[in-house]
Amino acid sequence: MNRRFFVAGLPLVLAGCSSEEIWAPDDMVSRNIYRSTGPKRLTLYTMKNNGSGNGAHTSLLIEASQSVMFDPAGSFKTTTIPERNDVLFGMSPRIEQYYVSFHARETYHVIGQNVAVSPEVAEQALNLALTNGAEPKAHCTRSTSRILQQLPGFESIRRTWFPNNLFDDFAQLPGVQTREYREDDADDKSVAAARIDAVLTAGQ
Repeated sequence: MNRRFFVAGLPLVLAGCSSEEIWAPDDMVSRNIYRSTGPKRLTLYTMKNNGSGNGAHTSLLIEASQSVMFDPAGSFKTTTIPERNDVLFGMSPRIEQYYVSFHARETYHVIGQNVAVSPEVAEQALNLALTNGAEPKAHCTRSTSRILQQLPGFESIRRTWFPNNLFDDFAQLPGVQTREYREDDADDKSVAAARIDAVLTAGQ
């Protein structure tokens, strides 16, 4: 995946991990809703250190009646993608690529594990994410595993603080497909954000 191929109008702003409550206005959310026409699915994203292999962050793409990213205590912030308490709306495949690319760099890679689910399970995951509330720093895996273990078919998921534990549990689910994303950008995510900004702003 190469950032120079990304085209959209989506200025990025970096923000620290916190439990600050964020609530985008209704009209902004309505304008940005994305509904996938494909099968309903859940995709667990795990950001791993290239040197140690240790997990650093966890998030969950939910494709239900609309597609959102549950990104607890995440640092992917934009001025045009609405967020409500760790839920990012409008997760089209293009925006999903931006999200992944933002996190992949010379020191970290991203692994996506997706599994098809019924519309009912997808909708339950969506509702759990929307009602979860903002999470404090370091609670990303804890809250994601808590949501997953409440879903039918995901009872084997252990509640955990550690991204690699959740990654391993998710890998054991039937029908999981896995993809790895690597990029060689500088470790400073603000550099990546600036590069993306240049392309995205020019495309507005």
